[in-house]
Amino acid sequence: MSLLVVGTVAFDAIETPFGKTDKIVGGAATYIGLSASYFTNKINLVSVVGEDFPQEAIDMLKNHKINTSGLQIKKGEKTFFWSGKYHNDMNTRDTLATELNVLMNFNPIVPEDAKNCDFLMLGNLMPAIQRQVVEQMSKRPKLIVMDTMNFWMDSAMDELKKTIAMVDVLAINDAEARQLSGEYSLVKAAQKILEMGPKYLIIKKGEHGALLFNKQQVFFAPALPLEDVFDPTGAGDTFAGGFIGYLAQTEDISFENMKRAIIFGSAMASFCVEKFGTEKLIGLTQEQVDERVQEFIDLVQFDISLVS
Repeated sequence: MSLLVVGTVAFDAIETPFGKTDKIVGGAATYIGLSASYFTNKINLVSVVGEDFPQEAIDMLKNHKINTSGLQIKKGEKTFFWSGKYHNDMNTRDTLATELNVLMNFNPIVPEDAKNCDFLMLGNLMPAIQRQVVEQMSKRPKLIVMDTMNFWMDSAMDELKKTIAMVDVLAINDAEARQLSGEYSLVKAAQKILEMGPKYLIIKKGEHGALLFNKQQVFFAPALPLEDVFDPTGAGDTFAGGFIGYLAQTEDISFENMKRAIIFGSAMASFCVEKFGTEKLIGLTQEQVDERVQEFIDLVQFDISLVS
């Protein structure tokens, strides 16, 4: 089924304990789209870049069967840029620079042929912009998944809650779940957030896996222990892309299938962190994806019998 991805296409400059990069292609929509492309080839992208964004990067997205007709290119303007430095634990980072550039006046325009997409992934953006996209759809998608961050909780909480009330699945990390709910317990936090409107909540815990909640059930998936973690930038977006890409491929939005989608999303995220930026996500084979998913299955599968 068709998928619409909305979010940033950007430049990043990243420093980790293992090295640093100059400006490289990043952005939430880039990671989401690339990850989802391994499951569905009916992907539409809505985003904005400046005149400085390279054509070869757009061609790379097209090579992954991503329709870029909704990618606005603003002449005379610069692409959104973020620079960050990760600490030794790779879980915390300092933002060194944020240049909004074209994002300051971004007005998302959903192309006519994308307004009836079955699945909608709202990457991290201003909540009002995310809501504009939902309101442009000609029919309600089968599933709307939304990502957000603590910045909007600090600066636009009322707008954020309005948008959260419109979606089916909210994906945030554990610190954001605690901030949004005011609860330390993630179980209590999940129940409070689900009362805001979403049917499902994903709480991402980085190297400690991910939790999936609805009002009656909870599922936990571990992260794959990796020998090399070079760069966690975009891992959450890559996870989201694998999650919604798998759901779009299977056309099944049951809780049971979402559990599978969590595993596929986690597998894609494990590729992302092994190289800087999007490097590892470009040109993967189906065999590589299948092998990585099998590693997750082997990690969690066991037989047990209860002796009374």
